Amino acid sequence: MNVWTTKNVFTQGVREAEVNVPDFSNVAIGKYNETYLGEGVEWHRTRELALQYAEQMKQNRIASLEKQIEKLKKLKFDFRL
Repeated sequence: MNVWTTKNVFTQGVREAEVNVPDFSNVAIGKYNETYLGEGVEWHRTRELALQYAEQMKQNRIASLEKQIEKLKKLKFDFRL
């Protein structure tokens, strides 16, 4: 079955992969011993679902980085002996 993966979305983007999905779990096993855990997290049945998930991951990362930037801006350094 072909699925869309978001396991490495920030380094490789959303990719299509041909995988075997066992009936008893939500684990997808791909070629070259690649394993994608969690339908709806690391793999998706449609491109649209994968893109929605990737967009949400991007927004979460941006929010996290903005928080870090604000903490850095507020950081004060003291000179002590």
